[in-house]
Amino acid sequence: MPAMTDPHFVKSVTYICEHNDTGAMGIVINRPIELNLEALFAQLNLDISEQKIASQAAQFGGPVQIERGFILHQPAGSWDSTIAIHGDTALTISKDILEAVANGTGPEKFLIALGFAGWSAGQLEEEMSKNAWLTVEATDDIIFNIPNNEKLSAAMNLLGVDYASLSEVAGHA
Repeated sequence: MPAMTDPHFVKSVTYICEHNDTGAMGIVINRPIELNLEALFAQLNLDISEQKIASQAAQFGGPVQIERGFILHQPAGSWDSTIAIHGDTALTISKDILEAVANGTGPEKFLIALGFAGWSAGQLEEEMSKNAWLTVEATDDIIFNIPNNEKLSAAMNLLGVDYASLSEVAGHA
């Protein structure tokens, strides 16, 4: 929402990967960082043979564990450290998927993020009760196909709302 003051989440689109009694975990999907995959993979001593992805930007996935990589992808596949999320979407944190992406044998669709967004038990619900967040059904198109600078508008369009028309003051009926 426009009143969000946390600089990590202003105008962010965050895909919630897990939400249960112990808390929630998500990946911000519309915040590219100044590190492309070629540079990231070089830091990991991986050569990219799939040059069409070399200039793709890594994402700021959230403020927690920013030194750790998270790969949101489809299809789920069978990687070393993967959790199934929804349908054929999965989240992997192991190096084997990065090696596969680098050599062109990785998942068809992927987003590589550094860090994640995390909430303790009840924290996200509390923020939602204060109208800090809007929720929409996730779509593969927004996650993997829409350019980063258009993801917020695309998500808002699912609600039939223009972000600019939202008020910074929350109301409760």
